[in-house]
Amino acid sequence: MIQALRDRGFGEVHVLNRTLARAEELADRFGPRIHAAPLGALAERLAGADLFVNTTSLGMDDSGSIAIDFTAMRPDALVTDIVYVPLITPILAQARDQGLRIADGLGMLLHQAVPGFEAWFGRRPGVTPELRALVIADMEKHR
Repeated sequence: MIQALRDRGFGEVHVLNRTLARAEELADRFGPRIHAAPLGALAERLAGADLFVNTTSLGMDDSGSIAIDFTAMRPDALVTDIVYVPLITPILAQARDQGLRIADGLGMLLHQAVPGFEAWFGRRPGVTPELRALVIADMEKHR
């Protein structure tokens, strides 16, 4: 995820973790524009942010979550989550309720599958609204 953000031109990326040592380990791998901080610095790091990406399992399958005040972010900021079951995680619900745009993790899952599908079957699938609807219907059937 960090490399993808760098590749997309984000000037700075802040990596927060419950343990500062783990955040520092990740930041050190990706260069000077990546900054490490403990999870306790979240409110400070959200101030003026354009994007928040949850890469934890918080909210997955009804696991616990944390309360986050997203109001310090830019008004046009996006909050996204890699979790896709449920589609609207507690983190996304909080952000939406605070007036921010949200993106669930299903899009990332589908786009990550494209290269593997192409390698196995020799053709590149399109990620379409119809495919998304099909996957969501299947997820709901198996709940």
